[in-house]
Amino acid sequence: MSKKRVTVQDIADELGLSRNTVSKAINGTGSIAEDTKQKIFQTAAQLGYKQFAMPAAIVPETKSSPILPRHKEISLFTHTLLGQSHFGSKLLDSFQQRIGEYGYILTVYMIRDYEIQNLCLPINFNPERSDGIMCLEVFSESYSQFLSSQKIPLLFVDTVVNHMDLNLLADCIYMENRTSSYRMLKSLVQNGCKHISFVGDRMHCHSFYERWSAYCQIHTDYNLQLEMDCCILDADSELYFDLDWLTEKLKALPHMPEAFFCANDSLAIAIMKALRQLNYKIPDDVMVCGFDNSTEATVVEPPLTTVQIPSSSMGYIAADTLISRIDHPATPFRTTYIKTDVIFRESTKQK
Repeated sequence: MSKKRVTVQDIADELGLSRNTVSKAINGTGSIAEDTKQKIFQTAAQLGYKQFAMPAAIVPETKSSPILPRHKEISLFTHTLLGQSHFGSKLLDSFQQRIGEYGYILTVYMIRDYEIQNLCLPINFNPERSDGIMCLEVFSESYSQFLSSQKIPLLFVDTVVNHMDLNLLADCIYMENRTSSYRMLKSLVQNGCKHISFVGDRMHCHSFYERWSAYCQIHTDYNLQLEMDCCILDADSELYFDLDWLTEKLKALPHMPEAFFCANDSLAIAIMKALRQLNYKIPDDVMVCGFDNSTEATVVEPPLTTVQIPSSSMGYIAADTLISRIDHPATPFRTTYIKTDVIFRESTKQK
């Protein structure tokens, strides 16, 4: 009988917390007390949530620590725990399945700000036990270079913006961002939109920047004025998911755009909530579109126009790419783009 999959709800039930609180901690959104966050991370590790491994200083000590046999191990490094709405969640499921077919186990390591600032590996990570590393949501320039120097087979799923300048010794996999973003924006323009706002930190990662590039390109190709003062481009450290903060940002715009193109679905749904707070109707007054096709995109009202990422396929391709690198370390490094598709829904008007 297969082992029951641990869910966010299981962690919430164990701690007596709401599912929403646990989800926010796992996704790195919202304001969660540090001690509560650490309890959530600790419980995730203890319950085996996606093979999550906590730093040794956080995991409770036991009287005896058995010597574990040497396994074929692949490590996931992530700066953000992946909630069910994150595209990486399905990617990780298929990745783990595929590497299991090759006889590997997966261990997930949380990369904290401490590791990034001090350029060090997680305290409970043993390079001699790991045959390869996949990085997901690791967008620090210096830390990416640090990992690249470790001489361990390395794969990035998305990267920092200027990854080409870094000359990383790693394979890279991306979802295709420009074409699908351009097609979605072209539909808005052809439906009469001349004032479109971009929402999100364009420098957050390479994929966000490619979506921003498509946004800029559509303005050039259709002779539209690029209104930077109508975009919300604040750094990720700002409170995008704070309704009051975002509502004030909308009120401060010189005029309300006809449409918002958001860097992902989470931002799009946050914008929709803020627009409703200001009594705007979607799509009659303002149209909204996102990127990811998260679960929430289908249940939000109205359903969100977005871009479908083939996350499961990306997981299989990521596994094959990293194992190929492990088996053939001298082959040239590869950059792979996975095709995405626009899904038009009721948050935008279609002629």
